[in-house]
Amino acid sequence: MSGIIVGIDGSPHSQPVLEWAMREAAAHGVPLTVLTVEQVAASGWHGTVVFPADEKYLAAARKAAAELIAKVAEQLGQASPSAVTLRAVFGLPAEELVEASRGADLVVVGSRGTGGFSRVVLGSVSNHLMHHAHCPVAIVPAGRA
Repeated sequence: MSGIIVGIDGSPHSQPVLEWAMREAAAHGVPLTVLTVEQVAASGWHGTVVFPADEKYLAAARKAAAELIAKVAEQLGQASPSAVTLRAVFGLPAEELVEASRGADLVVVGSRGTGGFSRVVLGSVSNHLMHHAHCPVAIVPAGRA
C-alpha cells in the first residue's frame, strides 16, 4: 500500500489529524488510505477474537469515518488528495497500523486517541507505531494540526 496511511479512531482529535494527512497527500500527489480499527478482544492464547455482534460496531466506525472524510474533503476543497480509500478493520490498532506501514511512504496518527489517560504525552498506539513502523511516522500533537 503506497502513499500515506492515516489512522483515525473517532476521537475529537481525529479530524485535525485527518486534515493534516489529507493536505500532505495532496501536496505530494500521493494516495491516502484512511484506516480505522475497531478494537476486539485479544488473548495470548487465541489472538484476536471477533464475535458476530461486533459487526455493527465496525459498520458504525466505517460510517463515522466516511462522514468525517467527506466533511474534511469539503472543507479542504482543492487541497484534497485525488485518491482517498477507507479501510475499516477489526484488530488491535497498533498492530494494524504497523502492518499497514509496510510499503507506505508515511503513517500519520494523533498523539492521543480514545484512551483515558489525558496526562500521557504520547498515546500507546503512537508510541508503539513510532518504534515498530516500516516507514516514517508523523505524530500530530493535539491542538496543533
